[in-house]
Amino acid sequence: MSRICILGTGAWGTALAAAFVRQGHDVAMWGRNAATCEEISLKHTNAVYLGDAGLPDKLSATPDMAQALEQAEIVLFVAPAQSTGDVAGQAVSHLPAEAVLIACAKGIDSHTGQTQTEVISEKVPDHVVGVLSGPSFAADVVRGLPTALTLAMPEQEMAQSMAEDLSGDAIRLYASDDTVGAQIGGSLKNVMAIAVGICRGGGMGASAEAALITRGYGELVRLGVAMGARAETLMGLSGLGDLVLTCSSELSRNFSYGIAVGRGHDVSGLKLAEGVYTVSIANDIAARHKISCPVMQTAGLVLSGKMSADEARTTLMSRPIKAEHNEAP
Repeated sequence: MSRICILGTGAWGTALAAAFVRQGHDVAMWGRNAATCEEISLKHTNAVYLGDAGLPDKLSATPDMAQALEQAEIVLFVAPAQSTGDVAGQAVSHLPAEAVLIACAKGIDSHTGQTQTEVISEKVPDHVVGVLSGPSFAADVVRGLPTALTLAMPEQEMAQSMAEDLSGDAIRLYASDDTVGAQIGGSLKNVMAIAVGICRGGGMGASAEAALITRGYGELVRLGVAMGARAETLMGLSGLGDLVLTCSSELSRNFSYGIAVGRGHDVSGLKLAEGVYTVSIANDIAARHKISCPVMQTAGLVLSGKMSADEARTTLMSRPIKAEHNEAP
């Protein structure tokens, strides 16, 4: 069993911590909010993020990062994607020399265009950095319901060994050495989920949603491959699998956010939707690579206030008639 440190006490970090404790691992958690850490340690709940879901009695959290990271063999970065750099910067002086680092947040840095592994490696250059991603809702995982994820490491042999060690009844891991693909799928599906949510919010129906998911997946693959991902990775759990889940349930923050936008609701009080921060930089990257991404581009126009949801729905469903696999703009 491994000594695991989880940096982040939000929904996903807490759910992963609970799952790994139940699978027999020694887990420590760190979070900025001392009250949340106390609740996890003493009441064994995280009500703000996970409602009444019970956590293992053995699970504890602390706002002291040095304490959480002591003797850690595997460190999971599960803070929001735009905070990963700050967290890595705080962790660098406390990390054990041989600790393996795993990026778990799904998003592209909105300022630099870096993936999560690039952000971490820049702050902590002397550690192996991998990715954990795939179709998963924290509400399911914290209750012990099964999920399958991709664990991508720079080398396949290491990924396979870690996947075998960390897999259990609730979490089954599949090994990969495509760290780029595992991240791009998880990042761009958030943007697509917002677009599909806008469609749902406007009452366009399941057929239109299926079309939008399919066309959005095509964009995800084209841009991902241009960024260095392998197409087969994007066909797997961390690409297609995550996209399908995120676009099919209101448990998804990004999908719910898109629905609210599509209905014209005030979204200022909604929980963090990573796709909001990813869409602009992702469109910039697509433009640099000269990749046609009309679904992603339209989502960006709506989120920036340059296009109404009604205009977006009309635009998306009235694209020029052409061959299905002609990817020219």
